[in-house]
Amino acid sequence: MTKRFSQIGKGTVAYMLCALLLSSCAGNQQESYEAAPVEVDFINIQPADAAVEQRYPGTIEGTVNVDVKAQVSGYLANIYVKEGDYVQQGQTLFKIKDDVYNEQVENSEALLQAAQAAEESARIELQKIKPLVMGKVVTELQLQTAEANYAAAKAQVARAKASLGSSRINAGFTLIKAPVSGYIGRIPNRVGNLITPTDMTPLTSLSEINQVLVYFSLSEADYIAFMQDQKQDAGMNTVELIMANGTVYDEKGRIESASGNVDRTTGSIPLKAVFANPDKILRSGGSGKIVIRKNMKQVLTIPMASVKDIQNKYFVFALADSNKVAMRPIEIAGHTGNRYIVKSGLQTGEKVALNRIDVLAEGMSVKPTGEEKKVAQQ
Repeated sequence: MTKRFSQIGKGTVAYMLCALLLSSCAGNQQESYEAAPVEVDFINIQPADAAVEQRYPGTIEGTVNVDVKAQVSGYLANIYVKEGDYVQQGQTLFKIKDDVYNEQVENSEALLQAAQAAEESARIELQKIKPLVMGKVVTELQLQTAEANYAAAKAQVARAKASLGSSRINAGFTLIKAPVSGYIGRIPNRVGNLITPTDMTPLTSLSEINQVLVYFSLSEADYIAFMQDQKQDAGMNTVELIMANGTVYDEKGRIESASGNVDRTTGSIPLKAVFANPDKILRSGGSGKIVIRKNMKQVLTIPMASVKDIQNKYFVFALADSNKVAMRPIEIAGHTGNRYIVKSGLQTGEKVALNRIDVLAEGMSVKPTGEEKKVAQQ
């Protein structure tokens, strides 16, 4: 039995030795695998000119926006235009039923004729009394009375003329004409509706859009920076517009001030950009984004793909000694296209990982590829 136990013990020891040997080999292979450097492309950071792009939402308005309202009351008799039509200044848009106002004109004309007849009668009476006074047939008091009657008659004529003019103006208001040239907006009323000057809703609106104004706002800090940068780069006054469909508008715009004060509620300053609108693509009430570009001389830029964003902080992997990478925090000054503009954290000539940043870590050994590999090995 002792002999048998000895044979079993020898087999167990042999098995354990084999297991230890295999485990050691596997550990060495695993260690060798983990130590293999990762192939990474690097980019050499060099200064270059760049343009920082900033976008601000804006609303579009015509250079002239007018609400068209009635100036007299009455039933809407005719509508001469359609929504979306372009009309010229002075063109007739609507007609209010004018029977009442025409009657007022005729009544005022009759009152004027009566006043003129009374004036003529008072004038004749005055001319008749004057020689009689000189011949002492009538008294001076009668002459004064005749003169006063004539003056009163003349005043009545003036009053009747004013009344006739007012009646004609009111009758003219029954034809509602375009105060400016522009595009017709919505027409909420229909023929037969009662129209009054106190209506809250206008008959329509008119917008002149040969040029349009795009209103947008800058924060107080952005406004100060913009005014300072504009002294160095006058081109910042020229802007682009991204339309609602995401395409860039063909015409360039220029910035003008919309207000000289900071809005205390929002802490922003409104500005406006003026755009030519020859094809009438832009319409009042629309929206878009104003694009302001700032040209920067000889700044460091890196591809966005090289930057790792961790809780709104930015990091890159720079090539260090012995082909190892160092995780470097950087500050971003803006972006141009698909590249970040570096404010701080990198120096000219440093090499930054272009790919594989998802597997890189501080101090990891890498195998630089391409031209940067040659540079690193020298």
